[in-house]
Amino acid sequence: MIYIFTLIFLFALEFFYLKVANRFNIIDKPNERSSHTKVTIRGAGIIFYVTAIIYFINNDFEYPWFFLGLTLLTYISFLDDIRGVHPTARLTVHFASVLLLVYEFGIFNYPWYYLVLAFVFTIGVINAYNFMDGINGMTAFCTLIMGGLLVYVNTKINYIEQDFLIYTLLGVIVFGFFNFRKKAACFAGDVGPAVLSFMLLFALGKLILKTGDFTYILFLGVYGIEIGWSVARRVYQGYHIFEPHRTFLLHMLSNEVGHSSLLVSTVYGLVQLVLGASVIYIVQFDASVQWSFAIATLSGLSAFYLIIKQYIFNNYHIKGEMEHTIRRRRIQMLKARKNAGRKLAPQVKLAQVQDTKIIEMSKKEKQESLLHTGV
Repeated sequence: MIYIFTLIFLFALEFFYLKVANRFNIIDKPNERSSHTKVTIRGAGIIFYVTAIIYFINNDFEYPWFFLGLTLLTYISFLDDIRGVHPTARLTVHFASVLLLVYEFGIFNYPWYYLVLAFVFTIGVINAYNFMDGINGMTAFCTLIMGGLLVYVNTKINYIEQDFLIYTLLGVIVFGFFNFRKKAACFAGDVGPAVLSFMLLFALGKLILKTGDFTYILFLGVYGIEIGWSVARRVYQGYHIFEPHRTFLLHMLSNEVGHSSLLVSTVYGLVQLVLGASVIYIVQFDASVQWSFAIATLSGLSAFYLIIKQYIFNNYHIKGEMEHTIRRRRIQMLKARKNAGRKLAPQVKLAQVQDTKIIEMSKKEKQESLLHTGV
């Protein structure tokens, strides 16, 4: 019964937020890189933090350091939705949040490179979640799948309080009601993916620490393949990896190929469901079998992903891709000309003049000299 009351409360709160956001102009305006065509309210992902507060209060303030890190992350991300935040400030808060998360895990006694890996992986997943929040329904449906997998595993292993996962999924259901539709009523903004990814990473980290099986990371496998290969392509072509673009496969399937964004989101979620169910089955075997499964699965999905993506590049016009290419080539040409000019410029060495004498001229002589030289 408590879950039903919580769901009703979250719906009412989300309706209230939509009114407030519309009043204070917390909106996302479409541009040449957007998949939407009308002004849409953003920042609705703040509802996920509310679910964390409800859990925190109802469960005697459990996981305090995690909650503090989540609060810092929510603050900086929601502030970014409202008026923008300098990247340095955002990265600093992300770093502090990860340190608090690691402290909650109690792994500060591990070697230092574990902390570095934890920081890099967490920041990577937060940004991946943000990148993947590009079409309607993607964040809601895929998170429901991943959260459902974690709930099922928790019934077998009991690595975390079940309410933590259930309250999180209640927030996702509420957000999905407004977002999983042809014309979304709202977007999660920067705060939604940041909060959700942080909460899921906490649950996933607890699971891995409990079992020692890193194969569970494949619960994020679909996001990992999309982000990994897209970033690799951007780096290879000389683009800035954080520069907005429309070359994720999910964007191309929805925008260029013309498939419904809800269909694309559903397919991504179902692929993740099959992958997650396979992981749950395979972890009962030894490490060699798990590694073989992980390598074979990631290789197969990567090959399938790259073939489809290359086919779209060859047969469809990607909006904005030509403009980015032309601009990049112009920058390269300017740099080449500048470097060539430096190499061809003659180096003139001035002769050192010794015993230079300064001859004073009278005022009249200076005036006549200036007149003759045309100055």
